[in-house]
Amino acid sequence: MQLYENYFDLLKQLVRTPSVVGAENPFFMTLKRELEELGIRTTLYEGLLVAQGNEPNSGYISSHVDRHGLICTGPNEFQYAAYISKNRADLTGNSISEQTYQNLAGRFIGQSVQAYSPCSGSYMGVGSIATTNICERRGNLIFEIEGLEHILPNTPIAFLDKLTIKDEFVSAQLDNVITNAMIVYLYQLGYQGTAFFTAEEEAGKSWRYLLEWFQRFDITTDKLLILDTSPYPDKESISKQNLVFRRRDSHARFKSPLQKQLTKICRKNKISYDYKDRYIKEKNIQAITEGSKPSSIGSTELGRLIVASRHKIQGTTLQIPTTGYHTVEETARIDSVTSALSVLKTLYI
Repeated sequence: MQLYENYFDLLKQLVRTPSVVGAENPFFMTLKRELEELGIRTTLYEGLLVAQGNEPNSGYISSHVDRHGLICTGPNEFQYAAYISKNRADLTGNSISEQTYQNLAGRFIGQSVQAYSPCSGSYMGVGSIATTNICERRGNLIFEIEGLEHILPNTPIAFLDKLTIKDEFVSAQLDNVITNAMIVYLYQLGYQGTAFFTAEEEAGKSWRYLLEWFQRFDITTDKLLILDTSPYPDKESISKQNLVFRRRDSHARFKSPLQKQLTKICRKNKISYDYKDRYIKEKNIQAITEGSKPSSIGSTELGRLIVASRHKIQGTTLQIPTTGYHTVEETARIDSVTSALSVLKTLYI
C-alpha cells in the first residue's frame, strides 16, 4: 500500500466531494482542476468530462462519476436520486442496482447527509435520515431528514462520507470514486491517452454521453476499457479474487483484444480474477435448484454502448470486487485496489 500512497491520498480527497446522480458538476470541476494541474487537456460536455494527453489515441479508459444519493422532491420529502421519475425512463429493470436497492432501505436510518448546490457544490446544510419507506405507487425509496426541512425541491443530498482504511480493507461510498482516482493517478504516472468520466450511470444514461462523443468525432474502437466496482455478498466472497472481468451482460457480448492482454498480465503477476457473468450463471443454477428466483446477469454501460453503436464501439471491463454495495460502507480489499493499479500501469504506462 505504501507504494500507492499518493493514490490513496487522492482517493481520500475525492471521496469528500459530493457527486449525486444528476448533480455531478461540482465533482467534474474537482477532477478538471486535478487533471489540468498535470497539464492534461480537459473538455466538459453534457454528462461527460473528457481528458486527453499528448497521445489521445493510445488508450480509451472510462469510469462513471455519479454516486447514489437523494434529491429533494417536496416539503421534507427526499427520494433516491437514480430512481426518480425523470430518470426511470432509462432504466429497464434488469440492472443489479434496481434489483437490490429496495433491500437497502433499512441501512440508511441515522445516516448523516449534506445538501449542496448542484452547480457550485456550495454547502447548504447537514441533516440525518430519520425515516425511510418504499412508496409502491412511485416505485422509489422516500426519506425524511431531520435538519433539512428548509431545503427546496431539486436540491441534491449527498451521504456524508470519508475513506476508512483498516486492516486489509478500504471502505467508503466507493462506487465509483475508487476508479475515478485510478484514472487521475494514471495521468500522474504519465498516461497520455484519453479518459472519460461519465455522469448518470446509476440512472442508466451514461452510455448515451459516451456514444455521442464517439459519434461527434467519428471515432471507432475495440479497446474501450471501462472501470467499475462489482458487488458481492460478503468479505469472504471478495477475498476469492483480486479482480473481476466480464465477457458479456444482458445486452451484448464483449469482444476486445484488451481482454486477453488483461488476463495475460494477471497470470504473469499471479493476480487472481473471476468473470462476473460466470459467477452469476453458477449462482443462478444453484438458485433454480433450490427453487429461488435467479438474478439478472446485469445491465452495464458497455453492453448498452455496444448495441447502440452497432458494435462500432467494443471493449471490456476491469472491476474491483466489493461488498456493502451502494452504501457509505462499501468495502474492497486493498490487494484488489493495488492489483488493479498494477495491471493498469503495465497496460498503459
